[in-house]
Amino acid sequence: MNFTLRQLQYFNAVADQRNFGRAAQMCNVSQPALSVQIKALEETLGGPLFERQARDILLTPLGRDVLDYAQQVLGAADRLDQFARDHSGGHRSLSIGIIPTIAPYILPGVLAGLRASDVSLRVQIREARTDRLLAMLRAGEIDAGVMALPSGGNELFELPLFEDRFLLAGSAGRLQTMRQDPEALRPVDLQTTQLMLLDDGHCLTDQALEVCGQDRSSGLINMGASSLATLSRLVAEGFGLTLMPELAAKAETGAVPGLKLQRFGKPQPFRTVGLVRRRSTRAEDWFDSLADVIRVVGEDIVSITRI
Repeated sequence: MNFTLRQLQYFNAVADQRNFGRAAQMCNVSQPALSVQIKALEETLGGPLFERQARDILLTPLGRDVLDYAQQVLGAADRLDQFARDHSGGHRSLSIGIIPTIAPYILPGVLAGLRASDVSLRVQIREARTDRLLAMLRAGEIDAGVMALPSGGNELFELPLFEDRFLLAGSAGRLQTMRQDPEALRPVDLQTTQLMLLDDGHCLTDQALEVCGQDRSSGLINMGASSLATLSRLVAEGFGLTLMPELAAKAETGAVPGLKLQRFGKPQPFRTVGLVRRRSTRAEDWFDSLADVIRVVGEDIVSITRI
């Protein structure tokens, strides 16, 4: 159809004012010019939009139906216009994906850091497991993803940010059954019947199995917890042992009084937390700025556990 935004604006003004003269003043045009555009819109839509009375103007049934659509179109046009002005003025938006075993622990600090560096930046956060984040990244649904590296995608650019070491977590009684010399403790010393891990699909589970030299096919490892918070409470009650990332250590021990942690001997197992984007994405300042904020926040958190 060949109607214009201007015609819809004039139509909306007449419907609001119920008077052609006042509508013309609102739109800063002459009344004849407004009337011409309304007539053209009526011809395009196939019928009269207004019922003209001596001292009032009413919407016809067609006009009532059209008004709803017209207001939706005008609302969308206003939002697009505002977006264009924001963009030309340097305002930006970012959509960031982050895996669940990282998100709760660094998001408050990261969002505060981004806000401090650019108050006009609009940030959308999507929390999902690694495979889902990679799918969203490839589909253009997010701009970057925070996850453990490597991601496994050749078409993706990966930037390592910081090292997140694993600690052994459990109840005091459970940990006392391990070797007394902390420097001698190795992940491979853990028996499969002792391990409790997150349910299948979490990359942290795969990483834990790898550093412990274990195989999920054995069927002896309990993989059922949906979050580190749940897992922390289970092992704190003596139901097993698990590997706890340094990122989560302070938050989980603070929330679960019975949870105890012990370091492994050197070399300590770890995961590399990184920022991932599509290689086809232009290398703009936002990526490096985002990486700097995440790196600072992450390193501050993990450094507390190393004191």
